[in-house]
Amino acid sequence: MTDPQEAEVAAWFEAKADRAIETACARVYLAGEQAFKVKRRVELGYLDYSTLDLRHWALERELSFNRAAASDIYRAVRKVTRTSDGGLELDGAGETVEFALEMRRFDEHAVLAAQPWAVDGQLADALGRTVAGFHAQAPVRPNGGGGKALKYTIDSNAQLLRGLAARLGTERVEQAVIATDAEYHRLEPLLEARKAAGFGRHCHGDLHLGNILLEDGRPILFDCIEFNDVLSEIDVQYDLAFLLMDLQFRRRSDAAVRALSAYFDQAARGWGDELRAGMAALPLMLSVRAAVRSHVCAYSGDDAGAVAYLDAAIAHLIPVAPCLAAVGGLSGTGKSTFARLIAPGLGASPGAVVLRTDEVRKRLLGVAPDAKLSSAVYSPAFYQEVYDTMFADARALLAAGRAVVLDATFIAPGLRARAEALAAEMGVTFHGVWLEAAPEILAARIEGRTGDASDATQATLQMQLDRDVGEVTWTHVDASGPAEDSTEAWSIRYARG
Repeated sequence: MTDPQEAEVAAWFEAKADRAIETACARVYLAGEQAFKVKRRVELGYLDYSTLDLRHWALERELSFNRAAASDIYRAVRKVTRTSDGGLELDGAGETVEFALEMRRFDEHAVLAAQPWAVDGQLADALGRTVAGFHAQAPVRPNGGGGKALKYTIDSNAQLLRGLAARLGTERVEQAVIATDAEYHRLEPLLEARKAAGFGRHCHGDLHLGNILLEDGRPILFDCIEFNDVLSEIDVQYDLAFLLMDLQFRRRSDAAVRALSAYFDQAARGWGDELRAGMAALPLMLSVRAAVRSHVCAYSGDDAGAVAYLDAAIAHLIPVAPCLAAVGGLSGTGKSTFARLIAPGLGASPGAVVLRTDEVRKRLLGVAPDAKLSSAVYSPAFYQEVYDTMFADARALLAAGRAVVLDATFIAPGLRARAEALAAEMGVTFHGVWLEAAPEILAARIEGRTGDASDATQATLQMQLDRDVGEVTWTHVDASGPAEDSTEAWSIRYARG
């Protein structure tokens, strides 16, 4: 810290704080229930905080942008002013020597990067839906997203990684750079089509677990990028990709695929075919995000982490054939749990999108996924519409190269045949699973459900038990015990072919 005034401001805040956190471009001072962020006087190429006016501009943008998702945390931009006796104070009448962003202090251990194991199924679902809601409300940027925005980061990654080739391995770096460029050029028309369809928006830009807070069971997105519009005015799916990549890198593919499925279901309420087709670009976006983390780790002195991220970036670009799985059975057999457990092992990272008729139904009616509906809405026509929508989603996702798991009762033989026909039409491998358990077990599970999209009741189960489901040729799996046992039994058979 060579600037005397910068050192003076830092010392003044440090005297009031019980802890200070320093990053490459800012210092955060924690004092009681408050936190003050002061931008460092740096110019790093991709950001410039070298003047007082630029730091003020950046803090005002940070306040404005973050209020969209974290209004309770970001409070105000405060002036650090000179007192008559030469000291410093906040918002005085004297000369302004610096600006600080006042925030509400929160528990650092509640940030998800500090507790990735805490991202259980419900939280992963909430993460996906929260991000989808944030993107739906984000301002459209007609010049954002598309090929140009992603290529900016791809080219930056290539330059920075090549500068690290001696440490990361020249062959590894070149493999990543060449594969990324090839995939970008293949997908550029799709990226441009998504831009034209309105997927280029003012996004968070830095949506990894270190910038997501868990409070009262609710995920809160904070610390979005304010310093470079090219990095924040991006395709919404590229924004989501950082979260998915981060979860998978931390060995939480289960949470990543649950978040992806929830995001898709929520986003499909407002977006149509372009949402589904855009999934073809997800592997590239995951790879670019991993490459960013690679050079960030390297320049922070973590070469082992940098190599691991670079290997992940390469792995994301290795083609993986999609497949279609369908999980059927009476209500209470644990179809949704089973589907979510097998999804991470199917198709490209982070796994298959799970499509639930229970969620599609709520989506079509425009109600919350866990809203309870009366049996009156379950007309034959609506029943047909729900399955038509699920199959249409599955067809488009498979066409985009994404594996799919269908989660439905599939009691009608015609619906089972339809799932098999879809796999044949799309030229993908099909896995049909039929879960079974004793009626008393199913009844007990239905009775104990809370906070789930299913509307099945004891009466629903009885109607299903009274129906003739016909010959079921799918793989029969005993679902009487824990779902993990059922999936393990199926996985062993699946692995054996």
